[in-house]
Formats: sequence, structure tokens, C-alpha cells
Amino acid sequence: MNFFLCLIVVGGIAALIVLRLWLVLCFRKKGQHSVSVRVLVVAGSGGHTTEILRLLGSLSKGYNPRHYVLADTDKMSAVKIRLFEEKRAELDSESLVLCNGPGTCVPICASALLLGILGIKKVIIVYVESICRVETLSLSGKILYHFSDYFFVQWPALKGKYPKSVYLGRIV
Repeated sequence: MNFFLCLIVVGGIAALIVLRLWLVLCFRKKGQHSVSVRVLVVAGSGGHTTEILRLLGSLSKGYNPRHYVLADTDKMSAVKIRLFEEKRAELDSESLVLCNGPGTCVPICASALLLGILGIKKVIIVYVESICRVETLSLSGKILYHFSDYFFVQWPALKGKYPKSVYLGRIV
């Protein structure tokens, strides 16, 4: 009898989690944000940092403050980011994760999605596939294609294969 009671309780909890996940993923309101959006930028080493900083440079002043995640060993990216931010000091307030492909962005985006699933905070996830991905998505892109609010590609061949994506040409 206790076994069946435990099974019913666990099944009920699982059903509630699945329902909450479905509600969050299906009814995300795109394009609705306040004047200011907080941004979490996941920086990777090498070209990823250069690309993401170019992308940030083209965003309006409303995407502020910006917070960065990078490896402790990535001293070059830390210097580039500090110089970038010194040139651009601004306002603040909503939440957005902007990333472009390093594997470290997947757990960050999963955490942001979890905040929404738990009803703690709505975080907009914007993924920009790296310009070097011409015909196939990166592993990070394949994962985040299904969970991001906005998914940008920089080649028309990718837009054809991934209809949810947005193609604006070269943006980095």
C-alpha cells in the first residue's frame, strides 16, 4: 500500500514539473521587455570573445548592466572585456543571457531556463550562432535551438535547415 501511495505522489510531482515546463516553453512572450535589460554574457576564449564584444557594441544602451562569465585562465578575454566596458558605462535592469557558442553557455542557459520554470525570474535567452558555422550548428547551437527565445544564424543555409532561427546576414 505504501508503494502505491509513493508512486502516486511521485507521479503527481512529475506531472506538475512537466506541466510547468510546458507552460514556460509554450507561452513565452517574445519581444516584451522594459527599457533596461540586464545581460549575462558568456565569453569564450579566442574568436568567441571578439565576436560577442562586436555584437554587444551594436546593442542599444538599454542592454545594461552587463555581467560576464569566463574561464579563470582566460586572461586575454578579461582584458578585452574590461577595455570594452570602460568605453561603455551605462544604466540598468531586466534579464537577458546573450551567448554565441562556447560550451560554457549551455549550463548558464539551462540555469536561466530553470529560473523561469520555477517562476523565480523571466530570463530572455538570445543565442547567436558563430559566423564560422556555415552548414551545421555547433553542439551548443543544437542544444539551445530548442530553448532560446531568439536564435540567430549568420548563413542562409542554416536558416533553411532551422526554421525557428532568424537570419539577418552577417551580424558580427
